[in-house]
Amino acid sequence: MKRKKKIIKIAIDSPAAAGAGTQAKLISKHYNLLHLDTGRCYRYIANIKISNPLRYSFKYIEKKIKKLRIEDLQSKKLLTDKVATVASIIAKDKKIRKLVHSFQLNCAYNPPAKYDGSCLDGRDITYKIIPDAEFKFFITANIKTRARRRYRELKRLKKNTNYDEVLKSIKIRDKNDYSRKISPLKKTKDSVLINTTNLSKRACFLKIKKIIDRKLKPNGNI
Repeated sequence: MKRKKKIIKIAIDSPAAAGAGTQAKLISKHYNLLHLDTGRCYRYIANIKISNPLRYSFKYIEKKIKKLRIEDLQSKKLLTDKVATVASIIAKDKKIRKLVHSFQLNCAYNPPAKYDGSCLDGRDITYKIIPDAEFKFFITANIKTRARRRYRELKRLKKNTNYDEVLKSIKIRDKNDYSRKISPLKKTKDSVLINTTNLSKRACFLKIKKIIDRKLKPNGNI
């Protein structure tokens, strides 16, 4: 099916538990965009490494990524702190990143025709995956707020953890994300900074929506 209009591409980068995933989902639903939480790709691989260590190899992961569907990234198994920590280490692997990037690029630039575009959130989306995105955001919050949010999320999922463990985990992930040599987390000059520390989910969404609507023409095209 041939598209009648140019697709909208939205790129969001953020440190862990800043609320980017929630906002990406809200934005995607409102503007009918394909949503991809890119970090889940690495969590997916991390879960394979944890649950099937003997089968874990580059060739095996290559086969899994070729067959990967967004639906495969929805498993609650991918939400544990252990998976997240292993994922942040795997994300440093240049060969693995190359595999994952091809999947992410396809989602960003070739979303199914039923969508009006794509919205990806992660760590290197604004400058590596969708450098020509019409909208770029860097969503953040102070680390204690992020740890509390993550802790409450894990409690809702009935995960056995405590706040101090979650805070420690996020500090480790931040260090890994900001300091890695390959595609580190960083704010680009053309990204709009959104600090969610004192913002509700609704207030944050409305702030982002206002920015997007201001640039969109009445027919939905840039």
